[in-house]
Amino acid sequence: MADYIGKEFWVSSANYEDAVRKKFALPQQVSIHDATLRDGEQTPGIVLSHDEKVEIARLLDSVGVDRIEAGMPAVSDDDRIAVRKIASLGLSAKIFTFARAKREDIDLAVECGAQGVIIEVPTSVPKLKYQFPRWTEDDVVSMSVDIVSYAKSKGLETVYFGYDTTRADFGFLTKLYDAVIGTGRPDSIGVVDTMGCILPSAMGYFVRRIKERYDIKVEVHTHNDYGMAVATSFAALEAGAEVIHCCVNGLGERTGNAALEPLLVGLETLYGYRGKYRLDRLKQVSDRVEEITGFGKAVNQPFVGRNVYVRESGIGIDLVNEIPLAMFAVDPKLVGNSSGVVLGKKSGTKSIDVVLERLGQAPVDDKETKAEILRDIKEYSIDRKRLVSDAEFLEIVGRYR
Repeated sequence: MADYIGKEFWVSSANYEDAVRKKFALPQQVSIHDATLRDGEQTPGIVLSHDEKVEIARLLDSVGVDRIEAGMPAVSDDDRIAVRKIASLGLSAKIFTFARAKREDIDLAVECGAQGVIIEVPTSVPKLKYQFPRWTEDDVVSMSVDIVSYAKSKGLETVYFGYDTTRADFGFLTKLYDAVIGTGRPDSIGVVDTMGCILPSAMGYFVRRIKERYDIKVEVHTHNDYGMAVATSFAALEAGAEVIHCCVNGLGERTGNAALEPLLVGLETLYGYRGKYRLDRLKQVSDRVEEITGFGKAVNQPFVGRNVYVRESGIGIDLVNEIPLAMFAVDPKLVGNSSGVVLGKKSGTKSIDVVLERLGQAPVDDKETKAEILRDIKEYSIDRKRLVSDAEFLEIVGRYR
């Protein structure tokens, strides 16, 4: 099959993909940093016990995430217990903690057995002007250099997480990064869209400027206030960012963080990072985290929602199970989900055949009878303003047997 690009030429799908990829600065390898156990727990109303955190950490490791942010030990004894337990599991994922620019937080990370630390320091104009008005820019620079140097001296993989980065003055950031990278030498710099307010194109520009000026790994942490957390993360990836932060089911403060599920699926199916993660376990992990947290995900949540691969409309209904790629962006089996057909106002006669077969019932061969059954299904759905259940469908069919 060929795709038409502009008015000049035809190009095959494979060549089109190659042509687009050449415009990106994709890293050779990308890592996923999951923050469900810290940022995800900051979702209002969610409280995770240390045993629940251990279970979720095991689930994340089974998917193959590269790093797990196990918590912030300074928050509570329970968080310290959780981090210690997770660090002792021998998981393939690296275990990180979250820390303030305080030496005692770094000491706690070491005590708990963490391999790395995310060090948060405010950098934006709003934060420094209103939340931390006593801090000068020089204060931020000096404390950042000190805490990064201290964390490195303790043998921790160190991420300098200047939060609310996307609302910072770039001139100040340059001064700050010159000092932190030149003296403190962190392993990576986090570009943090704390308020979820940067355009994907602006994020790409931001990351490119950092990569052009500094020889350092860049991480991206995005929020979903404008509904663009995943898109913004991918824009950072295209500009060369090597680490993407996320949470299961897009949990997190306000509108949440970039969601783990579309990030992993996109990395494999859109960007060509093949076979690194166990996508077939995503639905299981998503469902279990939903159960543990009590925070319900949308029924149409990308890839893992219960209705994502369910069709009511009769058009192409026979292909839902037979050739799912004709009807969906990815085969539901790829993410551990399943396709299905439901009955309602928008159904067609093919839907009756599919559902009867699924329920192990004999088909209805007579076209007039089938049309009457469909009429009853539509009326039932319209009257009740909902779908028709399997039991209700069988009752309708039974009238005509």
